[in-house]
Amino acid sequence: MSHQSDSKQETATSNRRELIQTAAALTFIGLAGESASSCQSIPKAGKSLGSRIRGIQHFGVTVQNMNRAFEFYTEVLGGTEVMRDGDFHGEPIHNTLMLHEEIGAKQQHVNPHTVGVADLRRGAQRLDVRFVQFDNLVVELLQYRDQEQPEGSGSSFAPPHERTSPAFPSSTHICFYIKDDTNFDQFIHDLETESARRGMNNVRANRTVVSATDSERLKAPLDANTNKIKQGKSNGWSLMYCKGPEGEQLEFVQVLGPVKQTFDGSLEKRRQMLGRA
Repeated sequence: MSHQSDSKQETATSNRRELIQTAAALTFIGLAGESASSCQSIPKAGKSLGSRIRGIQHFGVTVQNMNRAFEFYTEVLGGTEVMRDGDFHGEPIHNTLMLHEEIGAKQQHVNPHTVGVADLRRGAQRLDVRFVQFDNLVVELLQYRDQEQPEGSGSSFAPPHERTSPAFPSSTHICFYIKDDTNFDQFIHDLETESARRGMNNVRANRTVVSATDSERLKAPLDANTNKIKQGKSNGWSLMYCKGPEGEQLEFVQVLGPVKQTFDGSLEKRRQMLGRA
């Protein structure tokens, strides 16, 4: 029995030694891993985040009426459909899109619905998307709808934002690049006319002159349709802000003269820097 006890004690000691050695090895591996991770977090030459970005793939707009928005971006502005998909719901897509706002709602002890968290997790709401291609950018239209609402023309999960001023922080806009040989003033006129013909009376472009009413805005002279900058660093830049059919903020620009050279030169320098020339 004594021999067996000694044997058991030696075995236990050996096991403890192996555990200690294993723990030490794991600790070393962990420290080495942390060190390697720290080294990897330091960008190497030519491996910066910017060098790994191909460009802007798309700009997303959440809409209230999918069919109306799709008609505007394809038939009025001339984009072409890339693809459409929909009825997205479930745990992964819910967390992918809604987790930040959901955590915030829990921290504030409020119903997530009150801060716009659609219940994609259980499928009470669904997400539909359509992609519209322009020459150098894709616009993604997104509609969040209740499960029983039809895709495209059904009511949306939430109302549009009440505050539409582009001066609010986190406001965004889509900017369309007008061709050099286009009469920009006439383009704005035709945009509003065509949109109104389709019943999209909320497509409204600003003017460069004071207008107390919408009627006055429409009666402004044609050359008030665009803001043409003729001095300073932006010399040659023309622009106008316009609301889209969903209340989204749009901008249209034409870039000519000195400022065009500035942007073209900047793009060329970037390509050379990234080795993409």
